[in-house]
Amino acid sequence: MDKKISGDTVKWGILGVGDVCEVKSAPAMQKIPHSTVTAVMRRNGEKAKDYAIRHGINTWYDDADALINDPNVNAIYIATPPNAHCELTLKAAQAGKPIYVEKPMARTTAECEKMIAACQKAKVPLYVAYYRRRLPNFEKLKSLLDEGSIGDLRMVRITLHKTIDPDIVANITSNMPVNWRTDPEVAGGGYFFDLAAHQLDYLDYVLGPIKTVVGHAANQAGLYQAADIISSSFVFESGVQGSGTWCFTVDSVSEKDELVFIGCKGQLRLSFFGAPELHIEKSDRSAETLTFELPHHIQQPLIQTVVDDILGKGNCPSTGKSAVRTNWVMEEMTKNYYLK
Repeated sequence: MDKKISGDTVKWGILGVGDVCEVKSAPAMQKIPHSTVTAVMRRNGEKAKDYAIRHGINTWYDDADALINDPNVNAIYIATPPNAHCELTLKAAQAGKPIYVEKPMARTTAECEKMIAACQKAKVPLYVAYYRRRLPNFEKLKSLLDEGSIGDLRMVRITLHKTIDPDIVANITSNMPVNWRTDPEVAGGGYFFDLAAHQLDYLDYVLGPIKTVVGHAANQAGLYQAADIISSSFVFESGVQGSGTWCFTVDSVSEKDELVFIGCKGQLRLSFFGAPELHIEKSDRSAETLTFELPHHIQQPLIQTVVDDILGKGNCPSTGKSAVRTNWVMEEMTKNYYLK
């Protein structure tokens, strides 16, 4: 494996040091051997400076181009909302620097493909922050599926039903949502794109690509512009069938977060965004629940693979090539709403 940078340390420059960079991701970049955060950027320079001071980083910017072209930075982490992912990736690729971008990869499949093409042309790697591919509970689930613990897999079912919580509801008196995740112009496809992206990427990881998708999306509550209910059926290249329902306007008694793999000899079940537990259920034995401890910096295991890949010491399992498939699936599920 070849190194993707000169030198033996990945020196990160971070674009958009918002909430995700406080605990989930950026601190891991400072703890992983041969990795450090060299510079950070926000459009609000005072907030960039505040972040830098609190996290022991010497350099901050309020201009993305300045950070991308900083000679002391040799890798770029794009932690902005999705509407900036494509433009910033193209600039970072032109600068010849490896790129780690938040999920979803971009707002549209077309933007994802543009990002991939730019990185291929510049010969720089592109990684995407689908970090569940390296969390212990999801790794264990994959190993159980791979070893055939529930026999031949028949189907997979996703259920994600959430209430309208104050911190995620758009301002219904304004054309601009309070939460950018519910603005399709910023996020691509609302809360669905933000959360289902993780679920669908994980299914791609453990079961391979989805080949056919049928979906129905709508906005029932009228609280924001994005779709707030989606239902879908889909089929993987392997022949395994899947279904999913996502709704973000239910009563608390209807809340549910569940991913179920159903085989001919039992099923595996877990909460995707909840407690790190894995339930193994078979008719010939007592149900078993496995519990896991998650890392404090939740993205650290995946970022470790990114650093290893950049330094020529390993491979990262989440790339632009895999992530674009998830964007395509989400677009197929919601195209009746967004492309009408």
